[in-house]
Amino acid sequence: MSTTSSKPAKAVTKSTASAAKPTAKKATTKAAPPVSAVAGKPPISAKTATPAVVDAPQPVVLGPMLRKKELIEKVVDRAGIKKKDAKPVIEAMLAVLGEALTDHREINLPELGRIKVRKEKMLPNGRVMITKIRQPLGGAGKKLPDAAE
Repeated sequence: MSTTSSKPAKAVTKSTASAAKPTAKKATTKAAPPVSAVAGKPPISAKTATPAVVDAPQPVVLGPMLRKKELIEKVVDRAGIKKKDAKPVIEAMLAVLGEALTDHREINLPELGRIKVRKEKMLPNGRVMITKIRQPLGGAGKKLPDAAE
């Protein structure tokens, strides 16, 4: 019987050669303490933790919806023109703005702001567009006198 091993000889590589050398420092792996245990605080358990809302979203739409009929009336009052003259102009303007949004064009109207289409989702009865509207603070453009606001 032979006393030689049937295992192949190991090749000495850089990683095994460095592992064979004794090191002065012993590497210790220490688990990070729980976040709540930092700075001397005891860890929070699920039984004692009370959830709190830090920053709740605030509603953005505060007033009633502005419809086309009311828009036409306000424009007629501000501009001092007849309704029959203002209505076709406003309807044409709304059609142009709608086409620009459909074409994903950026709209930059100083009084309204800069409008960009961010996302779009097609539905069976229409489309939903997520837009970003950026309005400058302060007086962006010349304001017309407001009647009874």
